[in-house]
Amino acid sequence: MSASTPCMIEVAVNGVTKKSRNPLAPEEPEEIAAQAIESLDAGASIVHMHTSLGGLPFDEAAELYAKSLRTMRTERPDAVLYPTMGSGITIADRYDHHRLLVDEGLIDMGVIDPGSVNLAGSTPDGPPDGPYVYVNSPADIKYMMDLCRDTGIGPSFAIYEPGFLRMVLLYQATGHLAPRSLTKFYFSGGGYFGGGMPTFSAPPIVEALDLYCAMLAGVDLPWGSTVLGGSILDTPIARLTVERGGHLRVGLEDFGDGPGNVEQVQRAVALCEELGRPVATNAQAREILGMPAR
Repeated sequence: MSASTPCMIEVAVNGVTKKSRNPLAPEEPEEIAAQAIESLDAGASIVHMHTSLGGLPFDEAAELYAKSLRTMRTERPDAVLYPTMGSGITIADRYDHHRLLVDEGLIDMGVIDPGSVNLAGSTPDGPPDGPYVYVNSPADIKYMMDLCRDTGIGPSFAIYEPGFLRMVLLYQATGHLAPRSLTKFYFSGGGYFGGGMPTFSAPPIVEALDLYCAMLAGVDLPWGSTVLGGSILDTPIARLTVERGGHLRVGLEDFGDGPGNVEQVQRAVALCEELGRPVATNAQAREILGMPAR
């Protein structure tokens, strides 16, 4: 990708951010759909969303997602839409809602976190001591990749660590990467766990972006950047991402203490305009990702 390629702006409208933390965060399906559509009108071309409930069986989760996605698809049919991972014991439990949403024509991408990581932050008493590890085994990653390939949706890769990107590059080098992918570098700020110091990823510094760009050199895959627990737009990473031909992700999932989704999208649009880079329309985003027009 070059700096002349239109910049895709993804908005992650809610994620783990609830109204108890930020009253602007959408939780109900109607709210989620309304904020997604407003964000698309402000300049976003990709929408990522969570349901308001966790722990549902995959078929119930799919129906809850569909309540928002049906409205988005009707009102903005060419937008790029996708949900998050589910919960459950098996990877099928966590991922098969994607298949049901594809069957209804509601999503265009499937989230793939291609590795495992300690997602935690410091506590008022010091280091974290919880038992949770976010695990995605090589077999899990293959299951997700196969589902994306079989159903025709593009993988949306979240790169928390360099090893995650190595997994993507391994699939690409061996010819097993599902098409229509978007690879996003997830830097970490201090606000994802309520102000605690994060245990994962790299801070949003130039050297960290340089590392990822060096790893991706010579590989023609669309890529972008975000900051979990802060505003990417207030870091040097945002400007460099736009200047280097990457794409931006903003929204209340990542910057949970920030302004609303529409305002975050508007700020991303303003940065692109300042740097002379066009913002991708929905149709252009689909073309960049190699997706069929709608």
